[in-house]
Amino acid sequence: MSDDLTVLVVDDELITRECLCNYFAEERYRVLAAATAEEAEQILAREAVDLILLDIRMPGKDGLTLTRELRVHSEVGIILISARQDAVDQLIGLECGADDYVTKPFNPREILARAKNLCRRVRLTRAQAPSQVEAELLRFDECTVDLGLRQVSDRDNQVSPLTAGEFQLLSVLLSNIGKTMSRDQLLDQMRNREWAPNDRTVDVLVGRLRRKLRDDPAHPRIILTIHGVGYLLATKALQSR
Repeated sequence: MSDDLTVLVVDDELITRECLCNYFAEERYRVLAAATAEEAEQILAREAVDLILLDIRMPGKDGLTLTRELRVHSEVGIILISARQDAVDQLIGLECGADDYVTKPFNPREILARAKNLCRRVRLTRAQAPSQVEAELLRFDECTVDLGLRQVSDRDNQVSPLTAGEFQLLSVLLSNIGKTMSRDQLLDQMRNREWAPNDRTVDVLVGRLRRKLRDDPAHPRIILTIHGVGYLLATKALQSR
């Protein structure tokens, strides 16, 4: 699979950048490199990239800001790399739209394993044409979800693409509409157990979905929190299918 996969390594530390580039090149990935977020943006404007290994702390635009901006229009796989092991930083990274998070010093083999799993999901998402996904519009109070295009549009026609994780979570909730699902059940059905650092990943994805569905987190009407258990998609929230 690695022969036709492109990885972009973005890190201002030369040693780290060269280490990752050399390791992935040895595994027959096509590897691109950038020392800053601005350089990365120039590369992304002209190259098709499957995965970004992105340092959080960089001069100029940081990795979190770049992640947020990319998630507006792209489902590229993003693994954040940080020297800090704070769990709060990990959650912030996931909330910005990253798919995974690793800390320095890292084991290159662990990053490779995570990269393979993530690239597989990204390729699967891209390969699933609308004809393979039920071409269906779901209407909620404030927005419409296009399952075929994997995007949400609001009343002002502002469009937000669904990332792979968000789409998988929504698909599981739709398959179990009106049924309370625990975090473990959601993770298992999403088939993402290998990349979930902990069950808070589900909470982060729910938060991101709520924002895109215009679902007030203080008083949600679409994705309800069942305290001590998990989440459910309310049957009354869905206007038509």
